[in-house]
Amino acid sequence: MPAIVGAVKVNSIGNSSVMNIGDVFQIAPVTTAKTFAGAGSFNTGDGIRINNNQSVTNTYDTDQIDSVVVGNA
Repeated sequence: MPAIVGAVKVNSIGNSSVMNIGDVFQIAPVTTAKTFAGAGSFNTGDGIRINNNQSVTNTYDTDQIDSVVVGNA
């Protein structure tokens, strides 16, 4: 269903952002990220106590491509 949109002011859009005004069938951002994190990395809250005597994060990655984003434009 078409929509009537008034004035729109866009100050900035980041590199991995998606902006849509009006009707859309599918929105697919074309960015990927890989995150490596050791023990206790993403803990949030009050009064957290973490004891990591020995923590090793293995970041050895032998494959060449993890997420293909070609053709998603």
